[in-house]
Amino acid sequence: MKVMVDICLVPIGIGVSVSNQVAECQKIFEEFKLTYRMHGYGTNLEGEWEDVMAAIKECHLRLHGNGVPRITSSLRMGTRVDREQSIEDKIKSVEEKLGQ
Repeated sequence: MKVMVDICLVPIGIGVSVSNQVAECQKIFEEFKLTYRMHGYGTNLEGEWEDVMAAIKECHLRLHGNGVPRITSSLRMGTRVDREQSIEDKIKSVEEKLGQ
C-alpha cells in the first residue's frame, strides 16, 4: 500500500542547529528510493508503507548512532486506494485552482 507522510523529526540535546541531522535523513530517504520534498518545517515522503516506515526508523537509528540522545517525530499520514496520487499531483491541483 502506498502512503504519503509528513514528518517533522526533531533531534534534542545537540544544540540549536539541526541541519546536519536533517541532511542525514534526506540521504536516508534517497537510499530507500523514496519520493520526498523538504519544506520549512519537515519533509513530505511517499512510497510503499513498509519502505517509508523503515526509512523513518533508520533516521532514528542512525541519528542515535551519531550521538543524538533524544528524538521526537511528528507524523501525519494518508493512504488512498481509489486512485494513485503523488505529492506533485496534489500540489498541481491546488496551483491550477489558483491559476498558477
